[in-house]
Amino acid sequence: MAVLFSKPHAMADVPLHYCPGCTHGIVHRLIAESIDDLGIEGRTIGIAPVGCSVFAYDYFNCDMVEAAHGRAPAVATGIKRVDPDHIVFTYQGDGDLAAIGTAETVHAATRGENITVIFINNAIYGMTGGQMAPTSLPGQVTQTTPYGRDVKTAGYPIRVCEMLSTLDGVALAQRVTVDCVKNVRTAKKAIKKAFEYQMEGLGYSIVEVISSCPTNWGLAPRDALEWLRQNMLPYYPLGVYKDIKEGDSHE
Repeated sequence: MAVLFSKPHAMADVPLHYCPGCTHGIVHRLIAESIDDLGIEGRTIGIAPVGCSVFAYDYFNCDMVEAAHGRAPAVATGIKRVDPDHIVFTYQGDGDLAAIGTAETVHAATRGENITVIFINNAIYGMTGGQMAPTSLPGQVTQTTPYGRDVKTAGYPIRVCEMLSTLDGVALAQRVTVDCVKNVRTAKKAIKKAFEYQMEGLGYSIVEVISSCPTNWGLAPRDALEWLRQNMLPYYPLGVYKDIKEGDSHE
C-alpha cells in the first residue's frame, strides 16, 4: 500500500507545547519537510532563541543550539562562519527578531550572512503574556496597550520584509502565511527556496510568516485566522519583496 502522508523524518515524534490553534506547528512541519526534501538533515543546525519558539530544539531531529533573546542571528553567523558547509537556520518571533534582536537582524542581513531566517509575526509578545510587540497593529489592544496601540506614543509597526529588502546582502525576503491550504503550499515553497539559496551561497534569506495567537488575542482558533485575514494581511501584504534570482513579485 502506498504511503500518502507521513511525519517528516526531520521532525521529532513528540507532542508540541504550543497553544491550540497556534500556527507554529504548521511552520515546524514545513521546515522539516524542506529539510527532508533537500536531504540536509545531517548537516543542518537550527537556532532556537527565547520566546514561544524557545523549545524548538525539542521538535527537530537536526542539531539545535539555544541562543539568548534576540541573539540568534549572531549565533547563526558564528556557526556558519566556523562551518560553512552546514546549513544554518534561525527560528524567531517578532519580539525576538524585531525588538531586542533588531540590531543583530539588520547587520546580519546587510553583511549578507549566508543563513536562513524563519520569522514568525503574530503581532504580539506571546510567551510573556501578550504585551505590545514591534509588529502590533495601530489600535491593537494588548496587555500593555489596553486602549489600543497609539502610534503617537508607541510609533508605527515595523514591516520587516520591506525594511530588509533594501539591503544589498539580502538574497530573499518573502512574506507568507499559513491560514489555508493554498497559502501553506506557498509558504512551503518559500521556506524550501530559502534553504536552497543558502546551499547556493547567495546570502541572507528571510521568510516572514504572518501567524495567529489565539490565546493572547483572546479569540477561538478559527476566529483568530479570520482576524489575521481582516487585520494583519492588509497591513502586512503577502509577497516576494526581494529575490535576487527571480526579481520582486510584490505589487
